Amino acid sequence: MLDAGHGYETRGKRTPDGMREYEFNRDAAAYCKNELEKYDVDVYYSHSDSKDIPLQLRTDRANNLKVDAFVSIHANAFGSGGWNDVSGIETYAYTTQPSKSTALAREIQSHLVASTQRRDRGVKFANFHVLRETAMPSVLIECGFMTNPEEAALLRTRTYRQICGKAIANALVAFYKLKPKEHNSLYKVQLGAFSKEENARKLANRLIKAGFTPYIHIETK
Repeated sequence: MLDAGHGYETRGKRTPDGMREYEFNRDAAAYCKNELEKYDVDVYYSHSDSKDIPLQLRTDRANNLKVDAFVSIHANAFGSGGWNDVSGIETYAYTTQPSKSTALAREIQSHLVASTQRRDRGVKFANFHVLRETAMPSVLIECGFMTNPEEAALLRTRTYRQICGKAIANALVAFYKLKPKEHNSLYKVQLGAFSKEENARKLANRLIKAGFTPYIHIETK
């Protein structure tokens, strides 16, 4: 389950010049989902663009669906609202969660830092609701500081949102060893063109005996 932290109406964090955190969170989650859908896995959202979803409903849904992982995507902030130079990526697991949550956090942190080339603030532990109330391995990711001018500018861009979403997806693919979806495509191959229909029929009969399903198209004038 992917969780875009906060919502359009909840307080959340903002850049000093007004960008809401949810704008980044939802796009990064969408890019992550798009990437994961290439693999044999079901992906759910805990959030909604039509209304703000309370934290308890988010974790209840994850628990009811019995998902394998809960990934909450956020952007960070420091200080009382002005610009500063605090920067970097950090990923959280719950203080007393089993080692699998910590291992997942480290996998995601490693992929994000490598992909974004931002400062590595490491894996940390906290008593956040989405980490405490989920029954599965859960992590909360901070993808950059909205109070840092350079990172705030990145957080606004489609490119950075896509990089973050894809990095999180790639970490999940690696951690859970996800397999690409199999695509059953139908291909049609033309094996001949004949002036006499009987010659086409002879070829079709040979193909049938070989286990194929031929189709004869007859041009009409």
